[in-house]
Amino acid sequence: MQGNSFKTLSIGFQHVLAMYAGAVIVPLIVGGALNLSFEQLTYLVSIDLLACGVATLLQVWKNKFFGIGLPVMLGCTFTAVGPMIAIGSQHGISSIYGAILVSGLFVVLISKYVSKLVRFFPPVVTGSVVTIIGLTLIPVAITDMAGGDGSADFGSATNLLLSFGVLAIIILINRFATGFMRAVSILLGIIVGTIAAAFMGMVDFSEVAESSWFHTIQPFYFGMPTFELSSIITMVLVAIVSLIESTGVYLALGDITDRDIEEKDLEKGYRAEGLAIFLGGIFNAFPYTAYSQNVGLVQLTGVKTNKVIVAAGGILVVLGFLPKIAAITTLIPTAVLGGASVAMFGMVVASGIKMLGKVDFDRQENLLIVACSVGMGLGVTVVPEIFAQLPQAIRILTESGIVAGSLTAIVLNLIFNVLTSEKPGNVRDVKAREQQAS
Repeated sequence: MQGNSFKTLSIGFQHVLAMYAGAVIVPLIVGGALNLSFEQLTYLVSIDLLACGVATLLQVWKNKFFGIGLPVMLGCTFTAVGPMIAIGSQHGISSIYGAILVSGLFVVLISKYVSKLVRFFPPVVTGSVVTIIGLTLIPVAITDMAGGDGSADFGSATNLLLSFGVLAIIILINRFATGFMRAVSILLGIIVGTIAAAFMGMVDFSEVAESSWFHTIQPFYFGMPTFELSSIITMVLVAIVSLIESTGVYLALGDITDRDIEEKDLEKGYRAEGLAIFLGGIFNAFPYTAYSQNVGLVQLTGVKTNKVIVAAGGILVVLGFLPKIAAITTLIPTAVLGGASVAMFGMVVASGIKMLGKVDFDRQENLLIVACSVGMGLGVTVVPEIFAQLPQAIRILTESGIVAGSLTAIVLNLIFNVLTSEKPGNVRDVKAREQQAS
């Protein structure tokens, strides 16, 4: 029994490590741009970790009202970084949290209606979206392998040795190990890589020494929220964009876990996400969305049980109350995370390709949907300044490769499959029409 608990906690901690860098980088960027003090920034990182844990537990706890019940991790959305900095700089930090509160309520209220759009997500759309998610994450992993954006030693032999070493360890474990060892291959790779980095003098313990052991959670830490119309509209758009990204994650996990995701499931998933965003506003954290990097980890480890995600959510909650313990995870060098991320993000691409295997590619229309959506998603990721001259409200929908590619897939599917006499083009639909004809 104790052995099973240890395995569950270990794989759960692996999920925490997979999403930790993405979760922490958002408060660091936003807090730095808004010139927060070290104490305020420490609180922002810690409360973000706690809120990620609570949001994850809300989503995995499937009940009558909310929770999709899939092995999904929630974290702060990168889509909100630019808008939050702009709102905070122009209207003050209190306007950020007023807008987040309203956007969370908005998502809760519209969840029932957004879920009815699931019929517009056949395999040609969901497969394209998941593939786009993976492809747009790969450049992040490659950049981290070199040391991360702005690092003084970017692309150094040391960083490359560490990152490729971690990737090699993960590959070797998956080749020669079985069972539990294979399931925690990412975690083992990160641990070995961090130990090696410590011997190379690349691990800085100063941040851990400066962090306190415990802190209390304070609602409205940055003051009572204020409500400014343009800020609210901006954050509502961010929330809608997050729902689009989350839909791809939910459908990908449904495919991995062999579970059909129905309209009611999506409704409860969206509602849980709305509640998470609302709680983020109360505790001065962030808007939350499903994290795609953890999809690759589920696929790679083959561990699909929700118990692991409950453990991961619990770990994040504990880290949120213990800043010093949470700071230990910041010791992991960026290059080490990059090596592990290549394997995880690549598995997301593989999941998308697997989903596209259900599509009838004898139809030219489906080839065009995949070609244009993947091309747009990857193109915007590589050349994000293509839409730089558009108004800010529109750029929210275009500056993310995931969103741009997803919208392209949805619109083209409407044009070619929904607004015509043909049904959405997947293999099962084609076979059904052939049987009816005979």
